[in-house]
Parts: sequence; structure tokens; C-alpha cells
Amino acid sequence: MKGWRFDRQWARIAQIFQSFWAARSMRKSISLFVIGASLSFAIAACGGGDNASTPTAGGNASPVSNQSKEVELTLVSYAIPKAAHDAIIPKFVEQWKKEKGQTVTFRQSYGGSGSQTRAVVDGLEADVTHLALAADTGKLVNAGLVKPDWTSKVPNNGTVAKTVAAIVVRPGNPKNIKTFQDLTRDDVKWVTADPKTSGGARWNYLVLWNDALKRNNNDEAKAREFVAKAYKNVAVLAKDAREATDAFAKQGQGDALINYENEVILAKQKGEKLDYVAPDVNISIDTPVAVVDQNVDKHGTREVAEAFVKYLFTPEAQAEFLKLGYRPLDASAATKADTAKLPEVKTLASIKDFGGWDEVQKKFFEDGGEFDQTLAASKQ
Repeated sequence: MKGWRFDRQWARIAQIFQSFWAARSMRKSISLFVIGASLSFAIAACGGGDNASTPTAGGNASPVSNQSKEVELTLVSYAIPKAAHDAIIPKFVEQWKKEKGQTVTFRQSYGGSGSQTRAVVDGLEADVTHLALAADTGKLVNAGLVKPDWTSKVPNNGTVAKTVAAIVVRPGNPKNIKTFQDLTRDDVKWVTADPKTSGGARWNYLVLWNDALKRNNNDEAKAREFVAKAYKNVAVLAKDAREATDAFAKQGQGDALINYENEVILAKQKGEKLDYVAPDVNISIDTPVAVVDQNVDKHGTREVAEAFVKYLFTPEAQAEFLKLGYRPLDASAATKADTAKLPEVKTLASIKDFGGWDEVQKKFFEDGGEFDQTLAASKQ
């Protein structure tokens, strides 16, 4: 009997210990569960914030547009296309809202192409740029902001709007100026910006050089002589295109001004009394648009930035550029309405004919290049 009670007591003691350890294990498990759940929540909270702005592998930002109700794009542009952008942006905003359910707001900055380029390089965080020449976009490439293959990522190799060079003359054209050769006449003074400080002025210089080449069987010596003779007649060599226009239109300097044809047309639409000619031998002034890769990946705006750039090439957007005097991107597809008000240009060169902007910059506008030689010869 005593042995039986002894055995039962030991069994009871064993049961107590078993219950104790089971309870302890349960408390431990519960504690671990609570700790694990808390850590999981914290990690998820932190991870959600990072996913909204951190680029994914391969350089593509995660589509923030799918995660938020609003997104902001910064567009940095040279001054002239502002009126076109003002008409295009609301249409894109409406389309994006309808397709993605998201509101896009735009910050816009306009100015001289060279100064705008410098601003982006110095830290103005543009998502999209529209500059006056591909050489300025090239500076963004050199700064590591835009990928070198940017032209292959954008329709039409990046050219979103184009125009030609125009000679603006006094009302009624009293000096009967019709060609670039007339700028070399002794009785003609003209105004332009300095290619060293103005992107647009580089087009002005090239259009004169091109005119001389076409008339002289590509003889560069004769082109050099012709351009130097023309620059002897420059009344004002302004800092930028706007300053050159003010010198001609507001200050009465010179008999002529070389400017973008579309800017002259826009000025006339605003009521300014201007006459101009677009010489038969001319150059296609191509203005490029680009996505600023480093910034869109930083901001998480790649999806909407790329969509906006593509939208600029749609018929709806291009119609706004045409209204403001730009020339059709595809001349073969242009309607009579598109070109009715534009003088015909018979011989149109392109920057490719000169080896592209890298080669042009090196040959013509670096220190000691053709432009410096032109100025030196024009002072003799």
C-alpha cells in the first residue's frame, strides 16, 4: 500500500513538472510570436516607404504612379516652346487621369537653352528636358544625368519640334534682303547672338556656313571667307537670342536679324509687326526632348515621364507645335494646312551633314575653332 501511494506521489510530481514546462514553453512561444509580429510590422512599414522611391534593378524606378494619387513632373525647357507646352500639358494630364486614375502636376522652367542646361547640371532636378539643340542634351549625358543611348529611347531620335532659320527684316523689307548672301552687302547691318554663349546662335552660324558650302561645291575656304565677310557687318553680337531680338526690335539696331522661323511667327501671332524671309538654302533646326534618367529614377517618375515624352509625338501634341510655326516632323506626311503659311525651303541640310553636334562643337565652337577664326578675320 505504501508503495502504491509512493508511486502516485511521484506521478503527481512528474505531472506538475510537465505542466510547468508546458506553460513555460507556451509563454515563450507567445512572446516569440509577439516579437516576431512586431518586427514584421516594422519591416513592412519601412519597406513600403522605400519601395515608393527606390529604383529597382536595371535602373527602372518602381512605378510610383501605381501607388499614389498624385505625381509631379519637372519640365525644363528653352523659352520658345512654352506656348506649345501650355496647350499640350492639360491634354496629357487629362489622358493620364483617365487611363491611370492619377493626377499629374507640372513644374515648368523656361529660359535660354544653355542656361537651362547649366541649371540642370548644377542641380535643377528636371524629369524631362526640351532644349534648343542636341549638344545641350549631350552635356547632360556627360554629367551622368542622361544615358548615352537617349536618342534610341525616344521617338524620332529625340527631335520633337523643328524649324528653320529666318532673316527678320524691317517692315516692308526696305533693304530688299532675300538671301544670306545679302548679309555681306556693304549697306546691310545685322544682329545675332554669340555662339559661345547661345545655343541658337550656333544654328545661325551653321546656316551661313552651309549656304556658302552649297554655293561653292563644299569649298570650306570659300565658306570661311563668306562667313567672315558676313560677320564684319554684325551690328550687335548679343549674349543670347532674347537679347539679340530686343536689340533689333526694341532698340532699332541693324537692318536684319537671324532668328528661328517659329519664334518670328509666334511674335506675329502676338501682334508684333515683323517681316521675314526663309532662304531656299537652309538648315533643319532640330530641338530634342529627353528623359533625365538619374532624376526620374530618384523621384520614381520614370513611368509618367516616359509617357509624357511619347505623348509629345502624338498628332494631338504635334498639332500644337504646328500652330506656333514649327515645321512638320515628317514633311511627306504634312498636309497643305500644315505648310500653307510657311515659305518653301528647297535645300535643307541637317546637323548630320556636319558629323553631328560633338564634331560641330569641336570644329566650330571650341576655343580656336572656326568661329574664333571668323571673328578674328572679321576685324581685319
